[in-house]
Amino acid sequence: MSTLLPLLLLTTGLVVSPALAQSLSLTSNSGVCETTDGVSQVSGYINISDDSDDAFWFWFFEARDDPDTKPLTLWLNGGPGCSAMIGLFQENGPCTVNDSAETVYNPYSWNNFSNREFLIYIDQPFGAGFSRGSTLVNSTDQAADFMWQAFQILFAHEKFSKFEGREFIIATESYGARFGPVFTQYFHSQNAKIDSGEINGTQIEVSKLLINDGKYDPLIQMRASVEYARNAPSYGPLVNTSVLMEVATAYNETCLPALQNCYDDGDADTCHDAIVSCTHDVFNPTVGDRDPNDLRQNSSTPADDVVPPTFYLDYLDDQDVLDLIGAQGSYDQCDDSVKSRFSRSGETGRSFLSNLAEIASEGKVKLLIWGGDADMKANWLGIQECIASMDWPGRSVFNETSLSALTINGEIVGQYKTVVDTNLTFIRVFEAGHSMPAYQPEVAQTVFARFLKGDVNSDD
Repeated sequence: MSTLLPLLLLTTGLVVSPALAQSLSLTSNSGVCETTDGVSQVSGYINISDDSDDAFWFWFFEARDDPDTKPLTLWLNGGPGCSAMIGLFQENGPCTVNDSAETVYNPYSWNNFSNREFLIYIDQPFGAGFSRGSTLVNSTDQAADFMWQAFQILFAHEKFSKFEGREFIIATESYGARFGPVFTQYFHSQNAKIDSGEINGTQIEVSKLLINDGKYDPLIQMRASVEYARNAPSYGPLVNTSVLMEVATAYNETCLPALQNCYDDGDADTCHDAIVSCTHDVFNPTVGDRDPNDLRQNSSTPADDVVPPTFYLDYLDDQDVLDLIGAQGSYDQCDDSVKSRFSRSGETGRSFLSNLAEIASEGKVKLLIWGGDADMKANWLGIQECIASMDWPGRSVFNETSLSALTINGEIVGQYKTVVDTNLTFIRVFEAGHSMPAYQPEVAQTVFARFLKGDVNSDD
């Protein structure tokens, strides 16, 4: 049953004002997706402002076991402008969707018995997925402010107030390599303002940050695209010699100088033009006819064999389903207008590696940086090079530490290394593409559970 419940918005930098009464539109226990007896779910909209139509779509799932003290994990997809429903239905949510557009119980959900997490999926920024709004967000900094406001609204409500002071985890992927670190930093900066009395609000202490297949630094990762195409570990050369020579020349003569100008100048047009040029001249030729999400697939791959399947799109096109969960409007997996705004602002051409480095340097937030080794969009060699290149206390140790075998039930499923002093772990997951949990759901769930306990390679 849907209800409309009044709340107070805690706007950034301001004290609570009764004049800013907001509403949270909730649909509780719709019976859609999570079908485990006794496990609650809530979906709906977080209405940010009473003088605009800005509202985030969210879907919350209780832990399947022992929920009283378990952490809350926020899942965000990337894009920018891609819906968190990708993560919910294709990667780590309580259900998947089959070719008959019916939900199927997912034993590898991240709220399952092995990790017992509360999960909340949020479509952001406004315009992504089922979220809506007239505020045209064009930067991660703006997005962070609105996300903080959203959780102030959520935690003010009786259904979610129990999460005040509880452990808070951010998990994300792809462009989430920008969202995750910046949101973490922003939440912590707001905590400091609350402590000082500058603002009123609920503190949100991010304790862990997980990023899979992240896009951190275009300059490093474009260079890695060339190296990966030259000889992708476990897969071999991805392009012929002539293409490789062309992309190497393009990187050195056009892409690298353009990105360096972006890094030095920061001008929106300079950065936008740089990433467009590099994508066209370097990345696209290395991909060729392959699926950039998974180099093992291409345009000849039969539709029934494509991983991950997209059956959930038909499911979310069913008005009866939308009525049950309280969603409004049509569903768009990734909103091109959002991506265009971020690109035109220059952000997609800039590096966000310094944000991750600052978090790693503080050592207060545990970091899991992982990715599938068949991913071309953000190949694991480039991710590893980003960590190796960033300015943080664990840099030398990370560079001197070899990758060790990651095992599950005696089977080697990847490689990892951990810098204990700075709470950072890097993992290469074998035979997985860009949305890594979609390809190796059991590995992703198991490693997630282990990470929460403190050791990614321990069966204890």
